[in-house]
Amino acid sequence: MNNIPPVVLLLLATILWGGNFVIGRAVANDLPPFTLAFLRWCVALIVLLPITFTALKRDWSQIKKHWIIVLILGFTGVASFNTLVYIALHYTTSINASLMNMLTPVIIYILSFIFLKEKLNRNQMIGTAISFIGVMTIISNGSLKTLQHFTFNKGDLIVIFAVILWSIYSLLVKQYAKELPGQSTFFVSITIGIIMLLPFYIHESFSTSMLIHWSVTSIFAILYTGILASIVAFIAWNTGVVRLGANRAGIYLNFIPVFASIFAVIFIGEKIISSQVIGGLLVVVGVYWTSRKINEAF
Repeated sequence: MNNIPPVVLLLLATILWGGNFVIGRAVANDLPPFTLAFLRWCVALIVLLPITFTALKRDWSQIKKHWIIVLILGFTGVASFNTLVYIALHYTTSINASLMNMLTPVIIYILSFIFLKEKLNRNQMIGTAISFIGVMTIISNGSLKTLQHFTFNKGDLIVIFAVILWSIYSLLVKQYAKELPGQSTFFVSITIGIIMLLPFYIHESFSTSMLIHWSVTSIFAILYTGILASIVAFIAWNTGVVRLGANRAGIYLNFIPVFASIFAVIFIGEKIISSQVIGGLLVVVGVYWTSRKINEAF
């Protein structure tokens, strides 16, 4: 991938991640959420093994030194985030779910303020408020009645919880980037996540209420999420970030709901409504506002 421009790599990653939301929605009635998550990461583990085997032996002592952090990474980033998104996609649209994912930078700022005692500047506080209004617009479908009676779609609420866990994962990756080697830690995190998902996968396999429907589509979904959305997107994103810089690369995450919306309309017949457009734009503005640099802090 060294010959590919970093912008192309970052766009490739967001295209593949945008497709992940649509795939999850498309096979919601064929593959139960824990089954899809478990099989996805099993495929990813198999593909990643020959890539990371040598590095894993070299990095093992460093990973063991921070085993609690790696355990949390496995729970939040592998076992929980995508599984909760797949559960949520039984109740909400892939467009809503992908739009909610844009909250990640804002939540990271909030978590850093609460747990790391990092100061919030005025722009971060304003941006957080704008993003919050955007999210409320999305999950209420722009209806004041929904806000008054607090009758939100439970799928949207599950996605918000998933994004909080993903933000914890992202914050830990950022905090321990120098102590933990990237690919080896990712491999071990996947292994931990698979172990955590195993009992839920077994339960779904024997459940009469959540039947698995094997088809070309369901097999494609497992291979897509396990290889393209997990491995290819991960390598493309990391390579692009290294070459372009984290700050400049971060804005490309906002392309995920763009591609997810396009795919959702084309392939599974979802419709974009005005509240999603308005709410999505507010979230983007909020995220942009929090990244603006000023000296004033609270």
